[in-house]
Amino acid sequence: MKSKLELKKELYNQCSDFIEHRLLAIKSTINDIQESLDSETKSSAGDKHETGRAMLQLDREKLGQQLAGIQKLKQELLKVNIETVSKKVFLGSVVYTSQHNYFIAISAGELSYKSEKFYAISFLTPIAKVLLTKEVGDHIEFGNSTFAITKIM
Repeated sequence: MKSKLELKKELYNQCSDFIEHRLLAIKSTINDIQESLDSETKSSAGDKHETGRAMLQLDREKLGQQLAGIQKLKQELLKVNIETVSKKVFLGSVVYTSQHNYFIAISAGELSYKSEKFYAISFLTPIAKVLLTKEVGDHIEFGNSTFAITKIM
């Protein structure tokens, strides 16, 4: 049981690190844009200056939306309970299949633990929707392939 919890903790921590790295990168870029806006003085170019300023403000707004998305992702990860064990796939499950291994939490891409690879996926992704509530031995059809669930933690 300890190794199962250890695996889930490690995958959870990797998802948390993924969020923190993205959060820091976005905040850093927002700060750079703000510094550019603050340091820019009215140039003799007039319209060119205003266009440059407007582009920076648009970039800052886009980054603000990305920041909100990352903060939402952080809230979603907080809902994941890695200590719960079930015979069925649910939020927080580690799912081994004959094709790939999944961690049902947030979409964070490929993770690894020791020599194993896992895909961190949100419970809202199409593959997760197919996996949810399935049990060991169930066969899943997704895309053009069929695979079986071999283990759930």
